[in-house]
Amino acid sequence: MSSQIDPIIQVEGLVKKFGNLTAVDGISFSVQKGEIFGIIGPNGAGKTTTLEIIEGLQTPTSGSVKILGLHQDPSNAPLIKERIGVQLQASTYFDHLTLTEILHLFGSFYRARIPPHDLLARVDLIDKASTTIKKLSGGQKQRFSIVASLVNDPDLIILDEPTTGLDPAARRSLWDLIRNLHNAGKTIVLTTHYMEEAQFLCSRVAIIDHGKIIALDTVPNLVQRIPAPYRVVLTTSMPLQLTPATPDQWSLESIDSDGLTLHLRMSSPASALPALTQLAGRQNAVITRLEVIPATLEDVILELTGTAPR
Repeated sequence: MSSQIDPIIQVEGLVKKFGNLTAVDGISFSVQKGEIFGIIGPNGAGKTTTLEIIEGLQTPTSGSVKILGLHQDPSNAPLIKERIGVQLQASTYFDHLTLTEILHLFGSFYRARIPPHDLLARVDLIDKASTTIKKLSGGQKQRFSIVASLVNDPDLIILDEPTTGLDPAARRSLWDLIRNLHNAGKTIVLTTHYMEEAQFLCSRVAIIDHGKIIALDTVPNLVQRIPAPYRVVLTTSMPLQLTPATPDQWSLESIDSDGLTLHLRMSSPASALPALTQLAGRQNAVITRLEVIPATLEDVILELTGTAPR
């Protein structure tokens, strides 16, 4: 019997092979109740395969997965499915059924269910209740896809790239929905290629590359792992001659072709910027632009994998 402090998800030594290809290579992690947990990494890193094993759609080659205290195996699959909701990368619905009819159909598979009207109200689709799925916009389809995973009022919600292909406004709308679900006490696991999305939504993030977890932490802690987590863009009225700096001050990345704009990396702008200002003053150079850009999760991915998320 599981205790109340057990993780919602416990993955131990998970391996999945497809012939000679090892898609998931011995990963272990846990997800705690109430988290928004992100799984990110380059294409082909093993993210979706990991989710499919957690969901019960794939059988692992070795290792184990526990969901809500239950081992993910055929004997427990019906109990687990009653308590999780899954939104896949691509979903296909019945073209000639209305949204209400689809939700009624999905709800009939479960003992506990939320009325379609209440579900559609959560995503502002009440006025589309009698509409078929093919008449919805891209953003409306994605909102419906997520709400269709909530028919059984699940404890755990798994979202595989929930905002791919959406315009910025529709993406932000989905973020609000995910935040609201989290505030209602749901535990959420998601994959995404949008690093801004993971940075905004996730409590913790696991970075996967070549089937292995290469980093797992909160976003602020991951960003702080970068040796110089700040970029500074400095433009002056005349070319600035940089004097040698100590490693903890700054390093020069590049100079624009006009010779007036420097791109620097530094670990502590609070201590380095006064030194730069004094340096400019001694050379009678007026600072016309000074921009400090903190590192992001995308910088972390590039630092760790050498590959930008796509």
